[in-house]
Amino acid sequence: MRASTAGRYRPGSGSHPVRRLRAGWAAAAWWLLLLGPAAQVAAQPLPAVDIRVLPAGTPAQVVDSVRLLLLLTFLALVPAFVLTMTSFTRIVVVLSLLRSALGTQMTPPNQVLIGLALFLTVFIMAPVYREIDSRALRPFLANQITVEQALELGAAPLREFMLRQTREKDLALFVNLARLPTPTEAGSLPLSVVIPAFIISELKTAFQIGFILYLPFLVIDMVVASTLMSMGMFMLPPVMISLPFKLLLFVLVDGWYLVVKSLVESFR
Repeated sequence: MRASTAGRYRPGSGSHPVRRLRAGWAAAAWWLLLLGPAAQVAAQPLPAVDIRVLPAGTPAQVVDSVRLLLLLTFLALVPAFVLTMTSFTRIVVVLSLLRSALGTQMTPPNQVLIGLALFLTVFIMAPVYREIDSRALRPFLANQITVEQALELGAAPLREFMLRQTREKDLALFVNLARLPTPTEAGSLPLSVVIPAFIISELKTAFQIGFILYLPFLVIDMVVASTLMSMGMFMLPPVMISLPFKLLLFVLVDGWYLVVKSLVESFR
């Protein structure tokens, strides 16, 4: 009668118990090596953070606190300034309409379009920034002018840029809504009037450019849809057929070059 071999190790039936034990010790050693530095860092005392609001002892400390608060407020509003007081609005709207006209959904992705719009904005606004730097920022840092004078001198080039791109009809709308007297020159208008007029002018210009971009792609969609209907292919989506042709047309005419060139030249 044969003895049972159920509890014995058989070659080829799996790893040897000694090998499994060695592998377990090796894994434990690796975990100790990896977690050792982390444990040492965790054992270190954490730095103390102390945020206290103390009463101001002198009027100068109050003024410094107010200046810090205004600076933080200005930094929080910087993205809004970039979106509304520069060429960013027109560029990003046109690029979004172009993507919709191509029918590529999320290609290029939003990060690429916004990044391209930001760099084009920096390129277009560079002369304005240099003028602001020479007129207001450098004299202010050299203690030659006050904060109020720096803000006034720095707003002048930006106001001039926005007024060049603003339609008189839009400007007159906000002048009437603000109940201001008819100005003798547009340069004397406050920014509270110039900025909203500039924004709606930029939106109108962006939609006009987007309409022109839509036309050739709309023709391709109509031709493809009519062709599929005449062939009796009612179940085949026309977008699947028209998308390669739209991409081919856009590549053949070097579409990105033409769109970027037109956008930059529209601000000249």
